[in-house]
Amino acid sequence: MNRVRHLRLWTSLTVALLGASAMAASAVIDGFPDSKLEIRTAAGRHWFNIAIADTPQRQQRGLMFVRELPADHGMLFPQKPARVMTMWMKNTLISLDMLFIDAQGRVVCIRDHTKPESEDLITCEQPVGAVLELRSGEAARRGIKVGNRVVHSSFSP
Repeated sequence: MNRVRHLRLWTSLTVALLGASAMAASAVIDGFPDSKLEIRTAAGRHWFNIAIADTPQRQQRGLMFVRELPADHGMLFPQKPARVMTMWMKNTLISLDMLFIDAQGRVVCIRDHTKPESEDLITCEQPVGAVLELRSGEAARRGIKVGNRVVHSSFSP
């Protein structure tokens, strides 16, 4: 009987934690259009739920003040036409991996483990069609490397 009670408590806590994680993820994308994005690596395919910073106002806000980002979430900053993009971490409370992606969907630069709240400029010298921000360490953990293909409607095949 005591085991059943512990199992029910464990189940309730697990459901509550999953709900809190989902709420944290929805808070990240609140007010932003959302989409799915795939990155193809030598290790396989990796899917992310992404918020799209598709206006100057959304790009300026980005992931500022976000306290946590689930491993399978990110934010995409698309640019048309492609250009050299410069990012920073002002008011960004968490470290990020930034993937600079050309207009055809190829990762051309990775800037990992960015410094939270830094105003240092983060860039890639090549013109890009977008920057994808992921939780710090996700690029290495998933084997994402320069040259990998990113599949999303923002990129030409």
